[in-house]
Amino acid sequence: MNSKINHIEKLIGSGIYTGYLPFAQGTFASLAAVIIYLIPGFENSALMTFCISVFYVAGTLIAGKFIEIYGADPRQCTIDEFVGTWISLLFIPKKIWFIVPAFLIWRVFDIIKPFPANAAEKIKGGTGVMLDDVIAGIYTFLLMQIMLYFIY
Repeated sequence: MNSKINHIEKLIGSGIYTGYLPFAQGTFASLAAVIIYLIPGFENSALMTFCISVFYVAGTLIAGKFIEIYGADPRQCTIDEFVGTWISLLFIPKKIWFIVPAFLIWRVFDIIKPFPANAAEKIKGGTGVMLDDVIAGIYTFLLMQIMLYFIY
């Protein structure tokens, strides 16, 4: 594999360069993903599902290049936070009192990585980088849907 990362791959793979911040790269990447979510129309489930799918595939490929350059599970690669954040926000009403809890729950699940997210993280290559965040995003999605069922 060619380990050189071009400018577009660096932009996408680092989550709009949030991966190059000196601290809290995952949190800042997740905030950037929320900002994109706040763009009018982005909450459309078909659009979000499309973006999640495209970024997952691209992220798996680009993360492999980041790994070759920066080592295993590189902090510079934050595209996985975008995918996990968007999964967390899928199908919730676009209201601040739902977005904030989804964001906070997502960050907790991403940090603690409950099983099987912790096992997925150990998978080699870009798949491992992406899959643990997908699983944490699914946990958040499920919890948010349960909360919405009882609250909304």
